[in-house]
Amino acid sequence: MRRGLAIVALLLQSACSGGGQSAQPGAEAAPAGGAGASKILLRGIGNEPDSLDTQRARTFEAHTVLRDICEPLLTLDASGAPVPGAAARWQVSDDGKTYVFELRPRLRWSNGDAVLAADFVAGLQRLVDPAVASAYAEVIAVVRNALPIVAGRESVQALGVRALDERHVEIDLETPAAYLTALLSHPSTCPVHRATLAKNGDVAFKPGVAVGNGAFVLREWVQGSYILLERNANYWNAAATQLDAVRYIIGTDDNAEFNRYRAGALHITGSLPRNRIDEVRRDYANDLHQHAQLGTYFLAFSLDREPFRDRPGIRRALSMTLDRERITESVTRAGELPAYGWVPPGVHDYDSQSFDYRDWPASRRLAEARRLLREAGFGPSRPLRFTLLYNNGDMHARLAVAAASMWKEALGAEVSLRGMEFKALMNEVDIRAADMFRLAWIGDYNDAWSFLQYFNSSFGVNLTRYGNPAYDALLARAANEPAGRRALLEQAERMLLADHPLIPVYFYVNKHLVRPEVRGWYDNVMDVCYSKDLSLQ
Repeated sequence: MRRGLAIVALLLQSACSGGGQSAQPGAEAAPAGGAGASKILLRGIGNEPDSLDTQRARTFEAHTVLRDICEPLLTLDASGAPVPGAAARWQVSDDGKTYVFELRPRLRWSNGDAVLAADFVAGLQRLVDPAVASAYAEVIAVVRNALPIVAGRESVQALGVRALDERHVEIDLETPAAYLTALLSHPSTCPVHRATLAKNGDVAFKPGVAVGNGAFVLREWVQGSYILLERNANYWNAAATQLDAVRYIIGTDDNAEFNRYRAGALHITGSLPRNRIDEVRRDYANDLHQHAQLGTYFLAFSLDREPFRDRPGIRRALSMTLDRERITESVTRAGELPAYGWVPPGVHDYDSQSFDYRDWPASRRLAEARRLLREAGFGPSRPLRFTLLYNNGDMHARLAVAAASMWKEALGAEVSLRGMEFKALMNEVDIRAADMFRLAWIGDYNDAWSFLQYFNSSFGVNLTRYGNPAYDALLARAANEPAGRRALLEQAERMLLADHPLIPVYFYVNKHLVRPEVRGWYDNVMDVCYSKDLSLQ
């Protein structure tokens, strides 16, 4: 029996033994042909990843898995700061516009092929290729010619990235960007195995076909159930990898995940059940990890649909009457901060901005919101009606119910609620069939640009379809005027908030339960902890 199949059988046996047993997760019998206990990490992930195509994946869950199976030029350390990854070192030109990265010696793909500088060039070219249509294409907008390529005005070969030889990658920028090293730790900038991609096309990223350069290899993906990764013996630092495999458990029910943890069938949870937070704090205080995270939970308007198109007054009225404090105290309950702006507090070299009505008393907000709704032609005889979509999950459902109730009480709005699987939600958004929808944005790197770029009119993941030339111009100036960058970005956020393309609800804290036998876990604002850094006692 192949080793990967043996691991799957053991994992399924462990999951099915469930019930109220308190078995030691991961202390499985050895796979056929092996010796000693197999170290298999069972890790909750929540929503199903949208894709494991390095350049097409766009969700936090997908990027969490990808960080285990591919390695960009840089990675993040325990504090969330960029450090050498596939690149051992780099140099920056005096003008800050040219970077040269030197790859580690003897890098290998999981199939044994050499990892070359040209593989990183191919990955970055694929990221901006209009034929790939990556939602993350503009994340490297600062690289020379990236935007003209995305727009179809230049060929991908014009991208300011080239292989100087087999081990050196040169990247030329349009303007200096101190955040480039953090950006290059993002999975969308991973290299591609060119031969596998040329032979298999999009299938190149599927289990059994995928060739990676990370600490683990994708072996199996059972939709709605789990993703199995196996240790990559050809990884450059494989000797330090202490796990044989990682099994990511998929599931949107936080209570079911918590029960699995209590039964000993999970080492790390992806989140926590909000309705049992007191129980968690009482019974699992030593296992609980909470830390500020660079993420914003928000309700997004479809600005190309009625009733929100060209109606900032309605959008403002709904935002003003959402009681964020009540939501964080009664619904989320895990230390989240009420959000009155888009960029979370704690972002490097930036002061987060807020709505002008943040400090208004509730009575003033309510009076102004009702006036705005009347001005838009809505009232008791013609109530505002729209549908709010959210992905399945107890907290999302309760938050949606709370928001709808607040708007009904304050404004007489009649809100229809629809819960669905996350992929179905994204499909509804993509085909423009949603009036309002629940989303979250987690910073890809610790810089305000990671948040403010989201609402650039041409950014692929700008799902609200917000487009303001003045906003885009401020971002362009910030990119080209390093001395005034911070003030320009803060001005852009104030402009964004005045236009109300979204309703920020709360700023995230990352929260996990981690079993005592897991060693090496760390918390940071990026909520990134690589499985390669973990071990099981």
